[in-house]
Amino acid sequence: MAAAQLTGSLISARNLPSFDGLRPSAVKFSPSIVHMIVGGRANRSYTGLVVRAATVVAPKYTSIKPLGDRVLVKIKEAEEKTDGGILLPTTAQSKPQGGEVVAVGEGKSIGNTKVESSVKTGAQVVYSKYAGTELEFNGSKHLILKEDDIVGILETDDAKDLQPLNDRVLIKVAAAEEKTAGGLLLTEASKEKPSIGTVIAVGPGHLDEEGNKKPLSIAAGNNVMYSKYAGNEFKGKDGSDFIALRASDVIAVLS
Repeated sequence: MAAAQLTGSLISARNLPSFDGLRPSAVKFSPSIVHMIVGGRANRSYTGLVVRAATVVAPKYTSIKPLGDRVLVKIKEAEEKTDGGILLPTTAQSKPQGGEVVAVGEGKSIGNTKVESSVKTGAQVVYSKYAGTELEFNGSKHLILKEDDIVGILETDDAKDLQPLNDRVLIKVAAAEEKTAGGLLLTEASKEKPSIGTVIAVGPGHLDEEGNKKPLSIAAGNNVMYSKYAGNEFKGKDGSDFIALRASDVIAVLS
């Protein structure tokens, strides 16, 4: 069995150069050599392993104004307990993908048209998992990201109520087949991930070259097939699976 071994000294991020108003948070990382040991023998080495940390905004700065079509989101705290009240260790807490919009940019220009942000301050939003730049401001975690990286607005705690933005659609994923064509029961591990579902909600559409919204050709209620590894997946309060993806990732309408 292959094993990975990290060697070398740990360097505190506090020793890195600081910039006026911005400083790296106190997270340790190692620029050490990583040895991949296979069968007790060093097989290959890699250098420059770095753990990225959120930028900390110095207390002397009291506000942040995003530019262009960017927005500033205050990240929702990760759940520390299960629904049954069991405390979760830090490693088991899912990374949040939502928060509150606390500032918006002036928008963007497309041709001669000025397009304002479609999200407003105070909106509760859900965003793509690896989008934006994370920072710490006023003691809380924030994220600066482009409006296009916001999947939708969610004012409740149930994924079925997500209102997709721009050219995205929300789909309720069809249940996985419980049996094979021959009637054999499938285990959870062997059930194929479905790529078919019912459209629950659609966004207002994408912007054309003149900055006008073009409605989507997909409508709520359509049964559709979509690209297998596209979009962002969510779990509803009733256990149903949902996925939010771009309309271009929908490959067929079923009837």
